[in-house]
Amino acid sequence: MGCPCCTATARNRDILILSKRSGIVRYERRLLKKLTPIKTILKTSLPAVIDLSSQTFMWTIEAIFIGKLSAAAFAGVGMAIQVILVFFSVLLTFVVGASLIINRHLGARDFDKANHIFAQAMMMGIIMAVVFALIWYSGAIHLFKIIKEGESSLAEMAGVTYIRTVALFAPLLITNFVAVGILRAIGDTKYSMTVNVLVNSINLMLCPTLIFGLFGMPELGVKGAALAVGIAHSIGFCVTFYLLRSRKVSLYLNFRELTTPKWESFKQLFRSGYPTTIEQMTWAVGQLVVTSYAAGIGVIVLSTHTVFVRIQSILSMVYMGFSLAAMSIMGKNLGAAENALAYKMARTAHRVMAGFVIGIVAIMVLFSKALIYVFTTDKQVLALGSMAIYIFAFAQIPKALNNVLSGNLRGVGDLKWLMWITIVFVVLFEMGLNWVSAFILGWGIYGIWGIQSLDETLRFGLNYLRFAGGSWRTEGACLPR
Repeated sequence: MGCPCCTATARNRDILILSKRSGIVRYERRLLKKLTPIKTILKTSLPAVIDLSSQTFMWTIEAIFIGKLSAAAFAGVGMAIQVILVFFSVLLTFVVGASLIINRHLGARDFDKANHIFAQAMMMGIIMAVVFALIWYSGAIHLFKIIKEGESSLAEMAGVTYIRTVALFAPLLITNFVAVGILRAIGDTKYSMTVNVLVNSINLMLCPTLIFGLFGMPELGVKGAALAVGIAHSIGFCVTFYLLRSRKVSLYLNFRELTTPKWESFKQLFRSGYPTTIEQMTWAVGQLVVTSYAAGIGVIVLSTHTVFVRIQSILSMVYMGFSLAAMSIMGKNLGAAENALAYKMARTAHRVMAGFVIGIVAIMVLFSKALIYVFTTDKQVLALGSMAIYIFAFAQIPKALNNVLSGNLRGVGDLKWLMWITIVFVVLFEMGLNWVSAFILGWGIYGIWGIQSLDETLRFGLNYLRFAGGSWRTEGACLPR
């Protein structure tokens, strides 16, 4: 007997669903038949790209404003965001775990189970939000002791101020992150886009106003940037809450489910999500360690590396948009027992991503110096960045393709593979070889991004072999037990 989460009979797919959603379900199934694979992928991925890019675009604008304050403030806030991302990776246990299960239930048209899993994930997200807020506020001062040379005390002060201020809004910010993340990962990208574009538009208006004291407001510097983030995301939380109670999205937030913990559901979420959490946390810690290596070399190298990280974060949101679309489409097709269609859609997603990233690399090569100048006018950072950007640009090709491939592997449920390959490569390349290149060979920023290129290329090759030869193509795929 097959796994219940992966088996969908003709009756499951064609039966009339007697609920308010039945008409919507039949309409969506007819629409999908008319769309080509490319249009189906773009219909899901492009709103996700806009959604995720809007957040990173706002971080970039914020970085430009903070860069006008000082190089030390720029470096300190950049490192603070790296710290926050490490904590956010923990939440992926509930975001990814819930999304994988929910996608299978939605593919099989079992909406009650999908809503139950969503509520249980939200319950855990609320608990983690409070815990993280306390850690950020009380432990911030201990996280910024590693910046060396030059204006290290100013950079440390900027980082502590930023993360402590954000901590005041963390319960709403983090809860909203979990809810919107699940909506995005199940394919409701139009609504996740609406929330995030609104949040980041508000942030865009508040950020310069509070940093520089415009329109009669006090000049708050780094603290003003953090306040803008907190206020905007608190408003976003209210909008998300309305959507989840209005039945406008695929999921409905049931208060009874939210306040009734089910141990079996928690275990299912944990089993489905913990490999991705460990994978992303390992990657985030690895990036934080690399940032600390750059900080140990000096403020100029740290500032240059921060510029590249900012550019990378923008591009990664585009890659992530396609990755989440690939994961959602793969999961729903497998839930409906459409394995051949799942493989066809995966190949199409790879081709679309390849065309996009080649264009991005060409733009970076042609406008390298102008791109660095957007973030800083420091002559030393400009000189170093305009030379090293060619290595950085090359790294984008395997990184982009690997992101989409990883999304498909997550949709299949091959999470432990992604976890272990990330752990091995982060330890060997990001932590090990980068330390050798930075402090023994003296390669600086060139070594950091050269090793990143090698890392992404090798991982892409291994992930491709894993996906193309997977038994799921003929036998089906089950969620982790």
